[in-house]
Amino acid sequence: MNHKELDVWKVSIELVTLVYKLTEAFPKSERYGLTNQMRRSAVSIPSNIAEGSGRNSWKELHQFIGYAIGSAAELDTQIVIANNLSYLEEHSIENLNEMLEKTRKLLSGYKKYVKTKY
Repeated sequence: MNHKELDVWKVSIELVTLVYKLTEAFPKSERYGLTNQMRRSAVSIPSNIAEGSGRNSWKELHQFIGYAIGSAAELDTQIVIANNLSYLEEHSIENLNEMLEKTRKLLSGYKKYVKTKY
């Protein structure tokens, strides 16, 4: 299946877009720090889904979904740090956490499905 047809990929792309928009307001001093790290973690999620989908086996896809789950955990930690530093408004944190949780659930379900294929 083409990765662009997967709900998990589509939702993770929405998450990336949200992260980019929200980190625009971070202090300029964070451009190469937390802003960059959050964006890289977010981008890594759909990127790993896409790369895994382009591999030759279900086992490899399973591995790349695991990487995507790890990137989601990184982003979760970075959201906590951004919150502690008061870089995000409360409603923005709620939106990010909702989108991240939706992505994590979809990743978990997809990983379980893929595991049954090998």
